Amino acid sequence: MNEFKLSILDLLKEDARLSAATIATMLGAKQEDVSAAIAEMEQDHVIVKYATVVNWSKVDDEKVTALIEVECTPERGRGFENIAERIYLYPEVKSVYLMSGAYDLLVEIEGKNLKEVASFVSNKLSTIESVISTKSFFILKKYKQDGIIFEEFEDDHRLLVSP
Repeated sequence: MNEFKLSILDLLKEDARLSAATIATMLGAKQEDVSAAIAEMEQDHVIVKYATVVNWSKVDDEKVTALIEVECTPERGRGFENIAERIYLYPEVKSVYLMSGAYDLLVEIEGKNLKEVASFVSNKLSTIESVISTKSFFILKKYKQDGIIFEEFEDDHRLLVSP
């Protein structure tokens, strides 16, 4: 990947709404070159999706998000690929990561309530033959996601009192 494409990716990561014309101006390049590079990266699945980061707590949404540590036995010849695929095909699953350390996969799921998440873990996830154990952690509050701080804290404007 060349510097030009990496620069475009950095700018789009910060603001996916930037136009090719704006990016070209920012990089001192031709708009046609930027448009062509973006189209090529979309075709090669380097750019997979343009997404909005939403602070769901401001929307009064009752979603519950959980991170599940999954310990599993890898399959001969495929490792963790088939297990990860079985898991990520469930619509509740938002992310699946292969991890190093005490567990093998980290699964992020979303449900309407705690009961729905618990049901997913007990009825779907833990019944997969290769799964040895799971540990669930519920996200109580998000402070920062994808480099974006959700809560803006005001500076303390109180006067300093000294003895």
